[in-house]
Amino acid sequence: MSRTILRGRVLSFLHEPQGIDDDASYRYWEDGAITIEDGIIAAVGDYVAEADAELIDHRPHLILPGLIDMHLHYVQSQIIGSYAASLLEWLNTYTFVEEQRFSQQGHAEVLAGAFFDELIRNGTTTAVAYCSSHPRSVDAFFGEAEKRNMLMVGGKVMMDRNAPEALLDTAQSGYDDTKSLIARWHGRGKGLYAISPRFAITSTPDQLAASRALVAEYPDCYVQTHLSENDAEISYSMELYPGSPDYTGIYEDYGLLGPKTLLGHCIHLNHRETGVLAETGAVAVFCPTSNLFLGSGLFDRDRLARAGVRMGLATDIGGGTSYSMLATMDEAYKVMQLRGQRLNPLASFYMATLGNAQSLSLAGTIGAVAPGHAADLVVLDVAATPAMKLRSATIGSLAEELFVLQTMGDDRSIVEVYVAGARAKSTLGGLAAPAA
Repeated sequence: MSRTILRGRVLSFLHEPQGIDDDASYRYWEDGAITIEDGIIAAVGDYVAEADAELIDHRPHLILPGLIDMHLHYVQSQIIGSYAASLLEWLNTYTFVEEQRFSQQGHAEVLAGAFFDELIRNGTTTAVAYCSSHPRSVDAFFGEAEKRNMLMVGGKVMMDRNAPEALLDTAQSGYDDTKSLIARWHGRGKGLYAISPRFAITSTPDQLAASRALVAEYPDCYVQTHLSENDAEISYSMELYPGSPDYTGIYEDYGLLGPKTLLGHCIHLNHRETGVLAETGAVAVFCPTSNLFLGSGLFDRDRLARAGVRMGLATDIGGGTSYSMLATMDEAYKVMQLRGQRLNPLASFYMATLGNAQSLSLAGTIGAVAPGHAADLVVLDVAATPAMKLRSATIGSLAEELFVLQTMGDDRSIVEVYVAGARAKSTLGGLAAPAA
């Protein structure tokens, strides 16, 4: 049995912080030790020297659970930063063109490898991904995750209208492909499948009915789709589904809402829709960088929280402009500032770790530095750049350190990443940061 001890300043959340002074919401060890046995955290506490374990000393850096990204499109990795005025223009001009490339032999494998490198470089150890409509894109995604021993959620996009012919499936083929992919990947290693009708605009009623059948057959799978990102999207969806009371009602009518349903964006929800999400336990996923980049709107986190809606936080690559969950926290803070709301840094890091794990119904497996959890960890350096080093000289509290990390940090702040207890970032090659 292999046994490793990581030494450093260790932080892990217990529940959502209710304010910047909520010390009871987390555990913090100034000189902490994380004991890892066969990829699992065996113990965490104050450091005590042990003779029978490999010691890796990360002092003075901060060790947290690996970051979790609740919504992204790995197949859009090469169109990040594409110029467009709005969501639908961006989809038609860039996204659908790019995703057609995944029909080419070998393309998905190359992109999956580069995509996972970027996740690790930015401290993300679990993500929820949309693949393209091609089954081979799903095979490449889960194959790469399996190779790296990473817990990943993903699925083939189902779309049978309002997209280029080369990307379309049918209600039946989308059902058949998804069923085969679930059999091949769901529960294999750490892979978890998400039934993925892209959104109401690109799925006919027959396809949403097929999605409902899949949900009934595979209730332990996730469902992921998009909801209320853009005003034009909402209007078009209601033209296509005039019998539904609102956009959320489309998915409600087809039985797609539940505790394992992940709904990207959820910006423009009416009161009925908010109540439905709270009642069904579906998760509203906040994607601040893409919402700002595409001018879609400002997520109303406080309103959803008051209504009891579960929430997640995500980069939304490639509408989002950074793989970094640190940058995502920074943009989330700015969105809430524009809303007249406050997002304190403890709450930001909670959302990106334990909060997202809870929203994925995976608390107890990932998202915390605690015995029995996967040893998926990130080591953070608040003085990673000259500007950060200058600023860090005046930091006076843990919360202030976290805020500097989310405001000024990037992949250079990620000293090391551990996946199931194994070093991941320092083994990437020349672009990786050296270990502390």
